[in-house]
Amino acid sequence: MDAYTDFAYVYDTFMDATPYEEWAAFIKKTIEEYGISKPEKSTDTLASERNLVLDLGCGTGTLTEMLAAAGYDMIGIDNSEAMLELAMNKRDEAGHETLYLLQDMREIELFSTVGTVISVCDSLNYILDEDELLQVFRLVHNYLFPGGIFIFDFNTVYKYAQVIGDTTIAENREECSFIWENYYYSEEAVNEYEVTVFVKEKEDIYRKFSETHYQKGYTVEEMKTLVEKAGFSVKEVLDADTRKIPTAESERVYIVAGKAV
Repeated sequence: MDAYTDFAYVYDTFMDATPYEEWAAFIKKTIEEYGISKPEKSTDTLASERNLVLDLGCGTGTLTEMLAAAGYDMIGIDNSEAMLELAMNKRDEAGHETLYLLQDMREIELFSTVGTVISVCDSLNYILDEDELLQVFRLVHNYLFPGGIFIFDFNTVYKYAQVIGDTTIAENREECSFIWENYYYSEEAVNEYEVTVFVKEKEDIYRKFSETHYQKGYTVEEMKTLVEKAGFSVKEVLDADTRKIPTAESERVYIVAGKAV
């Protein structure tokens, strides 16, 4: 699972159309409906743990800090030092107390349990091996407070195979541009994408860098099977765009899973 390095510093530029506010609203609504976390501080140890929300694969912390602004006590985990540097800058500018940890999600280590775990923007698709993904789910289950919930999304096999696989996407901005080349391997359900970025450093001078990333597509049934095998009960499965029951052409899917009390 490659960490974002140079691309981290232009990530927010190219993700400026991402519906973070919509995601944050969905997460808050889902926690209110199914969860035990509250957007409040408490001096009681158990209440403090229940109120903690872990953002797994938090990236540059945009969503993490939105939830912190809503009152949740946040922890962010990512395996990219560069992404976390940007996240901590956002935290400091906002005056929040978010704890950011440089960790691989396959090796989570927390100081306590948490009431809610979230993972969005296809972070889990970076886990290419089902056994390793099961390990992630088991770790999440282990660190969830009884009655806690796990909210995550993932890109489907359909999206990689039929929508973005073997396509080239390019975008030109004033200060930077990118070329995103996709190669889909159907047997493994893995999408390789090579991102080449040109960043303007001075007039007519650009710095070029490239990164290669791999993501695996999963079906709804595959994800549900792994989640349940890790000890969760599945509370809800939704198309991320329509918020309705997923179809064969759903590109991104939400799963809300709960840990027994």
